[in-house]
Amino acid sequence: MHFKFLNESFEYDGSQLRSLFAYRNYELLGDSLVAWVGSCNVKKEYMVDGEDLNAGEEIRGQKMLHFILEKFDCALLTAVAIQRLMSSIALESIRNLSPSIEMTMNMYRSGDDLYYKDQKLSISIATVSPVSAMIHFALNLNNEGTPVKTLSFEDLKVPPETFLETFSREFIKEITTMEEATKKVHWVR
Repeated sequence: MHFKFLNESFEYDGSQLRSLFAYRNYELLGDSLVAWVGSCNVKKEYMVDGEDLNAGEEIRGQKMLHFILEKFDCALLTAVAIQRLMSSIALESIRNLSPSIEMTMNMYRSGDDLYYKDQKLSISIATVSPVSAMIHFALNLNNEGTPVKTLSFEDLKVPPETFLETFSREFIKEITTMEEATKKVHWVR
């Protein structure tokens, strides 16, 4: 899996969640994970979560660490499982990096999102196209501009650069070893 941190800052509006985003924009052919820091304001025409659309939800934040994953030969159920794996690895990474031990030990994952009490740290969505599965996963770096109660890396005293390095290394290792595990088993008669 290719990984690239984008040094440019731009707003995530939902239009980036499309097949071949990393290839067309950054020449990353195949499975990829790209990350960047930027604001978030998902436009209704790019919102893919039917529950959020039905509820008229707004998805926005002033400063977030964004990830877009594209995985080929992947069904939606598998993409949702990978999405939840991303969330779990993010929680583990935060617990290892934050000096706020009491707070991080009381954080939890619900579905694909991370929380502390009623404060939400992350947003995420998984979807598919005819050629691949795509996931957007983002974490609040601050609490500005969010429509709900949030938790951020500022609250947790987690350095975004260190988190990015730890999370991306552990996530890519997990995906790589999962793929390797599928290539070393015999079929059952």
